[in-house]
Amino acid sequence: TIPYLAMYPDGICKVTEKRYSKCVVFEDINYQLAQADDKTAIFENWCDFLNYFDASVSVQLSFINQGTQREQAEKAISIPAQEDAFNSIRTEYSDMLKNQLSKGNNGLVKHKYITFTVEADNKAAAKSRLSRIETDVLNNFKVLGVTARPLSGYERLKVLHGVFHPEGEPFSFSFDWLTPSGLSTKDFIAPSSFRFGEGRYFRMGRKIGAASFLEILAPELNDRMLADILDLETGVIVNLHIRSIDQSEAIKTIKRKITDLDKMKIEEQKKAVRSGYDMDIIPSDLATFGSEAKNLLQDLQSRNERMFLLTFLVVNMADTKRKLENDIFAA
Repeated sequence: TIPYLAMYPDGICKVTEKRYSKCVVFEDINYQLAQADDKTAIFENWCDFLNYFDASVSVQLSFINQGTQREQAEKAISIPAQEDAFNSIRTEYSDMLKNQLSKGNNGLVKHKYITFTVEADNKAAAKSRLSRIETDVLNNFKVLGVTARPLSGYERLKVLHGVFHPEGEPFSFSFDWLTPSGLSTKDFIAPSSFRFGEGRYFRMGRKIGAASFLEILAPELNDRMLADILDLETGVIVNLHIRSIDQSEAIKTIKRKITDLDKMKIEEQKKAVRSGYDMDIIPSDLATFGSEAKNLLQDLQSRNERMFLLTFLVVNMADTKRKLENDIFAA
């Protein structure tokens, strides 16, 4: 249920016997507020960023809307008084922030992470490669104008604890406790219970949740789609699992698909001749798919772009089944 083998203080996670990962937290990209030209530049830089990852690296983008305890939020925005003449300004500003908190986004805190995973025979080999990737990822974020930093093992466990305890229960853990207690890191992050077997629903502690996948049928997507999902004032986790396809294999796959589409086109033309109508009239979907496949092949061959497999998952959590269904419908 918690699928990893070990978490280390340096932030490396042993996922399976030969798979290791690291995680970087990053801040918002100021995309929606940018001008059209700036949006194009940001998008192109983001494409370059994704093209960095080859077929040997698995990438996961995680966007977590997480509830926080009100006391913690108020403490974070409280401005202590000082021995000068500006305490009235501090008080006024602090009161304004508290007022915004009271009518804000239901105490939700939004976090964004990128996790990258490689295969290696041991942790030492994985650490060397993950460190290089981490440096490149941080540099790519710097180009995008985004603040980012790697997570330690403690911080990664704290993130997982927050996911498994959406009520906001505080996280208490130290790596020094593991040896004397004989416990593993999972014992400090696991919820009170897991229960599956209710169709698409599951229960985690006192919460009920459901995981949904997004099937993308449209040829184009609005750049607001992900932002609209994350703007919902509900506890939601969005995971984008991205796997780059080897360039030569991707080109072969697209060429095979084009050949298949050409065969289908010939069959449709034969049917047209037998039925006595214009052989140039073929199903519009067939023509569209053929054109899109050829454009994709050109991008792979001449623009050095990569082909990716994407799994888009959305997890909703709520106190009741009715609230959960409403949240899923809203998404």
